[in-house]
Amino acid sequence: MSYSLSLPLFSRKRAWLFAFIAVWAFVIFSQNNVGTLLQEYGFFTFVGIVGAVFANATGAGGGVVFVPFFAYLSFTPDSIVATSFAIQCCGMTAGAITWTRFFCTQRQTDQRKTDSQWGALPSALLLTVIPSLCGVLFSQYTTHGSALLLNVLGGPENLHTVFGVFSVILAIAIIASIPLMKRQVFSSVLAGNDIVCLPTIAFLGGCITAWLSIGVGELVAVYLIIRGFNVTMSIAVAVILSAFTVWSALPFHVLVSHAIVYDVVIFAGAGAILGGVMAKYLVLAFSTQSLKLFFGLWVFLLGVTSLPIF
Repeated sequence: MSYSLSLPLFSRKRAWLFAFIAVWAFVIFSQNNVGTLLQEYGFFTFVGIVGAVFANATGAGGGVVFVPFFAYLSFTPDSIVATSFAIQCCGMTAGAITWTRFFCTQRQTDQRKTDSQWGALPSALLLTVIPSLCGVLFSQYTTHGSALLLNVLGGPENLHTVFGVFSVILAIAIIASIPLMKRQVFSSVLAGNDIVCLPTIAFLGGCITAWLSIGVGELVAVYLIIRGFNVTMSIAVAVILSAFTVWSALPFHVLVSHAIVYDVVIFAGAGAILGGVMAKYLVLAFSTQSLKLFFGLWVFLLGVTSLPIF
């Protein structure tokens, strides 16, 4: 009797999940102090799941959850941003792969619908990925980027305050875009002004993301929603763009800042991968308006409590 690899147990989706669990378990149990690690850092798995679900269900970076949480734990500003990037590399990549597979499925099963609602996704990524990476590299490696951080934002020691202000502005933009989600007819092709606006927004968003570990995904998503594109497609663009962006920011923190708290990443990163996979189902199962409203209020609350008045 022969067994086919097409059986559900050996499907590719389950295969990579089993491979991930095996690698993660190997990393954990190869440590000398497994019990201590589980006791001190096991909770971060839940934090990673929550951050990645929010990030991949809305297009905003997981830093919206990670930054205030790590600040509460008294991480240094460098460690907050560096560790947030490392975790997001796990969660946003899982989310990007999930959304890409969904896009390919949509294109294969309903070509007409894909053309009318999802056709702009490749073009939007072509216009935003490289400018976003340039924004990150500009902020991290150039003297002008460092000077902008010091002169405009007041330096990394003001991370908590700047994060609070940006989060409040971001929350207002999210909530303000909700009425636009009731559209039944969506744009399908990028216009001439998009060719200018999207790269500009992506570059500025990349700069902000390098400093705060959030920014570019939600800025691009809000812009696309305001322009009348399909909301789910806009979120997918934001997630995939954010995955490229956080990976471009990671080498600086691995090789230069050396500020990543790897024990946290081991657990929170695993949770982020699970959350990145789960987020798509959350978006498709619930009203996008409800998700955006909840997330907007959540971001607003985090932003307000991050301001110096508290």
